[in-house]
Amino acid sequence: MWYVYAMLSWYALRSKPNKEEFVWRQAESHGIDTFYPRIRVNPINPRARKVRPYFPGYLFVHIDLEQSRVTAFKWMPETAGLVMFDGRPAVVDDALIESLKRHLEVLNRAEAAPLEGLKRGDALEIRSGPLAGYEAIFDVALPGRERVRVLLMLLGRQSVPVELNAGHIKPKRPSSR
Repeated sequence: MWYVYAMLSWYALRSKPNKEEFVWRQAESHGIDTFYPRIRVNPINPRARKVRPYFPGYLFVHIDLEQSRVTAFKWMPETAGLVMFDGRPAVVDDALIESLKRHLEVLNRAEAAPLEGLKRGDALEIRSGPLAGYEAIFDVALPGRERVRVLLMLLGRQSVPVELNAGHIKPKRPSSR
């Protein structure tokens, strides 16, 4: 008895600018196993997208190239074909895809609304970036960007306004004494 084993591998599929979700939905509707890495963001503008591609212009497809033609991806609407090296589709290691999935899961959990509920004057901790470990006071969320202005206390007296990425701050928890 002969068995035929599918040679499924992951490949990076390029999309046209801002068409990742369209390509993802299209591939899924054709029964293609896909991985579209996205990250949750907290935009200041409430009309802005809350989820963005982690790799703009790319998603991953899990296919058997013996069954699927490479040219099918080149001519799929809103795509620019598979990523190729020396004329051959580049295989993405399964372990890398699994690692990316775990990494994005952690990032998306951590990104849960750092600005939600903050008011001017609230105490903050700067958790990452060049000022990590410092304490600051929340001043304002900057419009249209994922940035905030905080007041950093220098030498115990002088407060200096500093703009930071909103993801670099977290509310300071009151000490339990």
